[in-house]
Amino acid sequence: MRDVYIIGVGMTPFGKFLDSGMKQLAREAVENALEDAGVTSDELGLAAVGNSGWGAYAGQLAIRGQVVLRPLGIGGIPVINVENACACASTALHNAWLYVASGQCELALAVGMEKLYHPEKSRVMQSFIGGTDVEESMKMIAEALQSGQNPHTIFMDIYAREARRHMEKYGTTQRQLAAISSKNHNHSTLNPKAQYRKAFTVEEVLADREVAFPLTRAMCSPIGDGAAAAVVCSGDYVKGRDGSRPVKILASVLGSGMDRGEDGANICRRLALQAYELSGVTPGDVDVAEVHDATAYAELAASEHLGFCAYGEGGSLAESGATSLGGKIPLNPSGGLECKGHPVGATGLAQIAEIVWQLRGEAGERQVEGARIGLTQNGGGAIEPEEAAMAIHILAV
Repeated sequence: MRDVYIIGVGMTPFGKFLDSGMKQLAREAVENALEDAGVTSDELGLAAVGNSGWGAYAGQLAIRGQVVLRPLGIGGIPVINVENACACASTALHNAWLYVASGQCELALAVGMEKLYHPEKSRVMQSFIGGTDVEESMKMIAEALQSGQNPHTIFMDIYAREARRHMEKYGTTQRQLAAISSKNHNHSTLNPKAQYRKAFTVEEVLADREVAFPLTRAMCSPIGDGAAAAVVCSGDYVKGRDGSRPVKILASVLGSGMDRGEDGANICRRLALQAYELSGVTPGDVDVAEVHDATAYAELAASEHLGFCAYGEGGSLAESGATSLGGKIPLNPSGGLECKGHPVGATGLAQIAEIVWQLRGEAGERQVEGARIGLTQNGGGAIEPEEAAMAIHILAV
């Protein structure tokens, strides 16, 4: 397998853009990435395009990538359409990486895009069920309704249940979850592309409206619209290119959930071990990470599975300040999904863009000093007892 580098990234701001269509969002992200890379679209040998919800709202199925890329003059090359729940964009990057690493092309484009705002909010909430085992989820929702509970989105209930299990097993507290959320909200104030840019104290997070105990609204990611993209190339292509600022992909690992039994390793731990082995990196070598904090609990769990602390210590790690900017292992300097936003099909490549900017020293006020190695962890969907899909990338300069 050949060395692969990211030489360009781009993303839109994340937020509520009722007047912007998917083609417009994708155009902004792709053009920004191509400009950042200093390449033209006719040099591309592949495009991989991730999206999850467009078909549910607009009926645009099967050829979403071709539809958004044609107006940009991108056609003729292989276009891979990727649907993998919240891991769409990172899966698209994995496909682009594979094409370049295996010698199929020299230059490839990965795109993630999403529109979740819709005048009929119930359709949006209903669509999230598709990222789970629908038959089992409908039973869970029916039970919640019978008991008088509001099930909200199915994923918030799943995360809340896992958080309660963690609390029972390790003594994790709701206040520790609030510390994670407060940290991410504070980080988001430094990110001009974040959907929410309001600081929250721990007390304000705890006082926010409860979604499903122990999660309050401030601990949960919002829905949103947006797109992100990356241009990847081979080591041979990047040689002699002045000013390309290449970031090397040390590891690109993709996997799916499994029935692992009571004592089996979680999908995140399994993939992390693979990524560390492939890259020759240890958890202690990672300077900065963007992890899939669809809720504050999800970040806590990721910090443990990724080996940044021992199991049961994720809450105290956050409370200590170690995961904040200036700490030992800053997590989600972008503000994370909780605050930067979570347009499902775009999230994984937005994480990649943040790490690329961090490693180049281009992250502005949220820059992690001396960052040389970065990691992204992007989960997608849920099938008991873990995420249905996940990708982990380790990048370095």
